[in-house]
Order: sequence, then C-alpha cells, then structure tokens
Amino acid sequence: MFLFRKSQAVRQVRHGSNVRQDFHSKYGNGLMIGGALFSTAVWAYVVTQTGITWNLSPVGKVMPKPWREAEEE
Repeated sequence: MFLFRKSQAVRQVRHGSNVRQDFHSKYGNGLMIGGALFSTAVWAYVVTQTGITWNLSPVGKVMPKPWREAEEE
C-alpha cells in the first residue's frame, strides 16, 4: 500500500514539471561544448600552473641495484 502511494506521488510531481520539451535540442550542443571547453581550461591550468608532481612512470629512470651473491659460511 505504501509503495503504491509513493509511486503515485512521484507521478504527480512529474506531471507538474515546467521544463520545456525542446530544451535539449535548443541548448544541448552549446552546453556540451561549453562544458568541454571549461573542463579543458581547468585541467590545462592544473597541469601547467599548480606545480603538482605527477608520479610518472620510473621505467628507464631507475637503475636496479647490482645483484649481490649470498654469502656462504
């Protein structure tokens, strides 16, 4: 009984929505491009200006220690 009332209330709220039906076709591409430009600008700033050390791969930079034979007694 409770679940039925809850779903009924959700349906009533959805019917009262005042969002325009053509919002995505009108503003969707602009919002996507704007979001991509914003994200790119923020990451460009973070990478170039903040001075974060980025723990890149040590392959080719770290030399292994020479092998040490086990001492025999």
